[in-house]
Amino acid sequence: MVQQRFPGKFKKVICILGLLILVFTSAQVSCKKDPCTGEDGTVPENPATPAFHNLSLETDKACYSPGDAVVFTLTGQVPSTARIRYKYLNAVLSDVAFTGTQWTWTAPAEDFRGYTVEVYDLTDNLEVIYALVAVDVSSDWTKFPRYGFLSSFGMLSDEQIQQVIGSLNKFHINGLQFYDWHNKHHKPLPTAGGTVASSWKDIGNRDTYSSTVKKYIDAAHGHNIKTMFYNLLYGAWSDFQDDGIDKHWFMYTDNTHTNIDIFALPSPFLSSLFLLDPSNDDWQKYLQAQNEIIYNTLDFDGYHIDQLGERGTRYKYDGSYLNLTQAFGSFIEANHTAFPGKYAVMNAVNQYGQQVIAQAPVDFLYTEVWSPYDTYKDLASLIRQNSMLSDNTKNQVLAAYVNYNLANSGDYFNDASVLFADAVIFAFGGAHLELGEHMLCREYFPYNKLHMSDNLQTALLSYYNFLVAYQNLLRDGGEFNTVALDSPDGKIKFANWPEGTGFVSVTGKQVGNRQVIHLFNFTASTTTSWRDNEGKQQTPPLISGARISFTHQGAIKALWVASPDIAGGSPRKLNFLQQGDKVIFDLPSLKYWDMIVIE
Repeated sequence: MVQQRFPGKFKKVICILGLLILVFTSAQVSCKKDPCTGEDGTVPENPATPAFHNLSLETDKACYSPGDAVVFTLTGQVPSTARIRYKYLNAVLSDVAFTGTQWTWTAPAEDFRGYTVEVYDLTDNLEVIYALVAVDVSSDWTKFPRYGFLSSFGMLSDEQIQQVIGSLNKFHINGLQFYDWHNKHHKPLPTAGGTVASSWKDIGNRDTYSSTVKKYIDAAHGHNIKTMFYNLLYGAWSDFQDDGIDKHWFMYTDNTHTNIDIFALPSPFLSSLFLLDPSNDDWQKYLQAQNEIIYNTLDFDGYHIDQLGERGTRYKYDGSYLNLTQAFGSFIEANHTAFPGKYAVMNAVNQYGQQVIAQAPVDFLYTEVWSPYDTYKDLASLIRQNSMLSDNTKNQVLAAYVNYNLANSGDYFNDASVLFADAVIFAFGGAHLELGEHMLCREYFPYNKLHMSDNLQTALLSYYNFLVAYQNLLRDGGEFNTVALDSPDGKIKFANWPEGTGFVSVTGKQVGNRQVIHLFNFTASTTTSWRDNEGKQQTPPLISGARISFTHQGAIKALWVASPDIAGGSPRKLNFLQQGDKVIFDLPSLKYWDMIVIE
């Protein structure tokens, strides 16, 4: 019948058409086999975001060396069917049955890596994460410093000390600055007849007990947290002559050695500070002798060197000009020569001297941030500048005091102020000095007028887990770049970094074969000031299910997102549609900060 209706010349055409139909149908079926990439022409739906119970899951130490035993402790009940999942970034390393509330894991052999550990289960085919914690496997804490502080050394019980250190361990704080722990700046550890005093006054006229300092050091070491004693590099109390300090060692405000440079302090402080020339060889040797007493008596791991910032034109005793920043370098070099096995870090107050400090033998960089570095953009710029000054060899910490003026009248930190500041600092590769016995709001660390709300404490645990889990994307090299994002459904107004109120700010970073994209939700922000002096910053609205598109050359292996604001920071795979160089996906949610990763 076919032959009758279609003479021979049409047979070949019919065969070709049939083959084309068959190929087209097969192609459609093949495309639909991969829901992750949306090759059937539609954007695939993402898996549901897991429920997050946020039970307490702790590690016994703040960081580990490769091969160490990591001890986990879970507080709370989980189903008998629960499992434990170990991840590096978005890759599952192993998945094992949950057998009890305390267990041990052997840290992988690779050094300087961050991991995520999740206790999870499936309920009605939906994932439930009961608890999550990060693990830092780094043999040297200064590779990824997470710096905290202690500032009160009165007569404390063992339980009080363990509670403070245990809390800091939960946040993975791996180094502690012991602030104002000492007696005189020029003679930190008072002794009588070769015996260290049992107690003394600090400059703020507060009692310090040597037993408390020692117990804090021991407790910190029990969690593999390093301890740094704080002191100026050039300070003496008014009775300096009684302790053998010579007038030739000071720095002066005139070239006739008439007026010593003095940093005045009011009552109840016990003395103003008389400032010495840090490059003076005799002063260096004097303070080294004092530091040797410290190291021989207390098991400190290093020296946190402080300064007072720009002092104006200053002179040596002989009337010659004192290049103070170069003197910093001389002091650090001498300290390193005297104590080569100890750590050292120096505060660059508002970047003063940082160019010299960065090239000196310090183990990481530290900036105390003041005006005019007032915006989120400035925080990011400082971190990038410090990276360049150290030839990208040293990580860094910012001392940035949020809600400064609010401390005069308020009771609690503004949650949004703290979380936005941390989001920007962490995303651009820094850490934030803010956690100790309390959260910092002033440069005088014992000042404790603002407190964290319960919600802020919970949120910060996720932020610090996030900082550790993704440290290889956040703080381990890479090049920042610009990524253009569009919102086809109009749910998001994007703006490339720097931040802008009313927008979601975007910055990118290429890390190896991964393109990282950070999103900051400033859509409801009332200020771009990270300090937010009066605590007025607005909590951002939750953005859900926004469609996002961007261009990308080459095939994408995987697309995933993680946020400290969602599911504790657990990484979530994103389904996407890629057509040529255009990629479209749906973002599950954005609160403060999301990190999207293209592999």
